[in-house]
Amino acid sequence: MTTPAPRTPRRSDALSRERIVEAAIEVLDTAGESGLTVRAVTAHLSTGRGAIYHHVTNKDELLAAAADGVISQVMATAVGDEDPRRAVRALALGIFDAIDDHPWVGTQLPRDPLQPAVLQIWRNLGVQLHHLGVAGTALSDAGSALVNYILGAAAQHAAGARRVPDDAARKDHLGRIAAQWAQLDAHPLMRESAALLHEHDDRAQFLAGVDIFLAGVLHRKGGTAPL
Repeated sequence: MTTPAPRTPRRSDALSRERIVEAAIEVLDTAGESGLTVRAVTAHLSTGRGAIYHHVTNKDELLAAAADGVISQVMATAVGDEDPRRAVRALALGIFDAIDDHPWVGTQLPRDPLQPAVLQIWRNLGVQLHHLGVAGTALSDAGSALVNYILGAAAQHAAGARRVPDDAARKDHLGRIAAQWAQLDAHPLMRESAALLHEHDDRAQFLAGVDIFLAGVLHRKGGTAPL
């Protein structure tokens, strides 16, 4: 007589939405977006589907909730500096680092401008820009430009990081790109850029872009304070 395989024990405690989101983040970090399924989350939590569907209705909602969970942590730690310029830099760098740590967030955020994570980013950056004296149409324009820059640059970095997971591979990757640039375009500017690519630092370049943006905002409103 065949002995039935032992069943995985089910949880007896009630699951919160927060714990389900934490589990989704853990699954996404280890298996990527393709590995996120309700079955994977239920197995991770040793529970049944009903406990998951009580809080989220489908994978898209679970992805949005997971991204919101990551961004909420950024907002909780980055907001608080009374200087709006430093606050913008901290928020931008926090989002960049979060997408670097969780590359799937960089793919998820551009999908829906009304998802909670994106609204959080808009609201917190908008508040700091308003503190810099930006208002009206200028606030909408500046906020849109800054959010698009942050999400685009961070997602592009995360995509590259997935292809080159360590420093040695990254240097080799940059070396090949530099050599191809020099071969494809003999313009002095391109050759100079190729020569500098070996020491390229995505994080430092990203923050330099934020500083350029802030300098432009201050210039347009007549400010002269240094960044």
